[in-house]
Amino acid sequence: MEKVKVMIVDDSKISRTILANHLSKTNFEVVAQAQDAAEAIKMYQEHDPELVTMDMNLPDADGIECSRKIRGIDPEAKIVMISAMKDASLIAQGRSVGISAFLQKPVSTNEIIDTLMLLCQQKVNRVALLRDSYAKAFERAFQQGILNLVGIQSQINTELYDKKYLLLDGIAVIIGLTGDPTGRAIMYMNNDTMKAFAKTMLGTEDITEDEITEAAEEAANIVMGRGVSNVNNVFKDKEMRITPPGTIYGTGIRITSPKLTTFKLTASTKIGEIYINIGFAEGE
Repeated sequence: MEKVKVMIVDDSKISRTILANHLSKTNFEVVAQAQDAAEAIKMYQEHDPELVTMDMNLPDADGIECSRKIRGIDPEAKIVMISAMKDASLIAQGRSVGISAFLQKPVSTNEIIDTLMLLCQQKVNRVALLRDSYAKAFERAFQQGILNLVGIQSQINTELYDKKYLLLDGIAVIIGLTGDPTGRAIMYMNNDTMKAFAKTMLGTEDITEDEITEAAEEAANIVMGRGVSNVNNVFKDKEMRITPPGTIYGTGIRITSPKLTTFKLTASTKIGEIYINIGFAEGE
């Protein structure tokens, strides 16, 4: 991936420095830093950045007005509002002038990188785009979901999955992804891991097969819902949704892989490995 040019607009030198440090070891290159609206407009015309981060409070105008002027120069400008404030009114005002995404200070490196990646799709190849824009959003939801549901830390590994089918033993919960992009997600684990997961989730050693299935479906529904929300919260044009879960339980389960760009997410935990096989049909 070639460097993507970014301009930082913020009246605080400290905030500009922190954000520049976040981006310093990535494929995003800070080509300009502006401390007010007038300087931002001038620098935008001089440096032609592909992405702009915008503070709300500037000495000579607010970030909404500055963004409106930049979008007047370049209707395709991609702007991320990074402000101490983030509320429905501010987001509505920002959307009306074409601001693409909204983050609240302080932002983490992962938050800013993930957001910028979502906004620069044309700069990366398709697999890298889908991994960085979507698979990683579900990766974060997967890790957080396991922690919230059963109180267990996990290590997540994400890799491209290019086999024609998925072969597994145990329980698999299948959830469709609708909207933009469409796709399919399968959360699965072996019988021993699922029993331990369900017992911990429900807080009991006495558990039925139906309860195990219901626990698996609820866990998958929560994780996939979080992943979809992670994408939708960042990218205004992505209206992803999930379908009701369907469950397969047995041995030698063979699920054919449709024509999707698919990733395998593996969560390594103290009760065993939990997997998500997730594919997206974004673009050609």
